[in-house]
Amino acid sequence: MEKVSVLVVDDEKEIRDAIEIYLKNEGITVLKASDGLEALDILMEQTVHLILMDIMMPNLDGISATYKIREQKNIPIIMLTAKSEDTDKILGLQIGADDYITKPFNPMELVARVKSQLRRYVTLGTFDGVKKKIDLHGLTLDQEAKEVAVNGESVKLTPIEYKIVVLLMKNAGRVFSIAEIYESVWKEPGYNAENTVAVHIRKIREKIEVDPKNPRFLKVVWGIGYKMEK
Repeated sequence: MEKVSVLVVDDEKEIRDAIEIYLKNEGITVLKASDGLEALDILMEQTVHLILMDIMMPNLDGISATYKIREQKNIPIIMLTAKSEDTDKILGLQIGADDYITKPFNPMELVARVKSQLRRYVTLGTFDGVKKKIDLHGLTLDQEAKEVAVNGESVKLTPIEYKIVVLLMKNAGRVFSIAEIYESVWKEPGYNAENTVAVHIRKIREKIEVDPKNPRFLKVVWGIGYKMEK
């Protein structure tokens, strides 16, 4: 199996660190997050092949995080559940989790379940990889260098602007509503987000478009939202 990475999402540091030891012993790269919001940030920036997701966490719980992830990704998700969380366990499976393991877990069982899901996802072909570079008619995104360029010329974007561009370029052709953009980038409910998103879209256009008033790349779909031209 090729080099793979697992994202461990749990608000208890001791559990995150213990799982990291078990998986690293198997040659697996481990990324760690303390809640669902941090996990979503990591998924936007890194290549992840499997997620171990706790259910009860602050800020954004495992059920809500799984629901958001399933809107865009088919990464295997194994829920980490307590015996008292049977209802949440069932809900997690219903919204797209692939498996679950009950705490306290046997390290050998955990590793076996992780390897089984990784084998299905990576070796058997459901993992389609992540394009490190995306080129849309001269607008390029280099995800390893965290760089955006227009016709070879690097463009300086703020972190928020970069996240918006990444979201739209990775999903070129798809129209995102203002609320979807706000929730994906700011990780908060997109209430009354029109002005905030519009200001950032305008600034991005000023940096990537030859004529910001007649954009070639970042298009508005009136009454719906924005998209990056495919």
